[in-house]
Amino acid sequence: MAPDLVQKIVDVLPLTGASKRNDEASPAAESETKRPIFDKENATVIFVLGGPGAGKGTQCHLLVEKYNFSHLSAGDLLRAEQDRPDSQYGDLIRTCIREGTIVPMEVTIKLLENAMHAALQSKSGSGWEDGKGRFLIDGFPRKMDQALKYEEDVCTSSLVLFFTTDEGTIGRDDDNIESIKKRFGVFQ
Repeated sequence: MAPDLVQKIVDVLPLTGASKRNDEASPAAESETKRPIFDKENATVIFVLGGPGAGKGTQCHLLVEKYNFSHLSAGDLLRAEQDRPDSQYGDLIRTCIREGTIVPMEVTIKLLENAMHAALQSKSGSGWEDGKGRFLIDGFPRKMDQALKYEEDVCTSSLVLFFTTDEGTIGRDDDNIESIKKRFGVFQ
């Protein structure tokens, strides 16, 4: 099943990568319409969505291995930021996670943007030539307004993968029935 999915993605996307937009655009054009930071023509961004236990991480892992994507998990970025000693958003993120609410989209979008810049600086190889790159954004957006804001500010996505599952699906090795039910309830 996984190889078929990977091949379908390859068939629809020109897996050529991501780069920062050309900052030498004319001031008149810039003032008429706001442009995203990364150019879609050079940035391959795939949103990977679905419920807990649906296989998002597994599929992302396969795409990273086979096609040299950078896997950016919104949840991992938020947890890392809440634990960062000098984070201005740490308390806010901690509160949102504890209460099961969505972190303000501006925070998550900024963390994703920063992670994309870091990947562009550190990754190399196929798909990362000349400032280009490939990004799997796992677990974001959670709502349509988040998708629109991300695409307006950062980069238009090339594709959305949505994995469906039901509550009976076994998830990660560290899951138990109670944690799956809780995560699935939050997802719904």
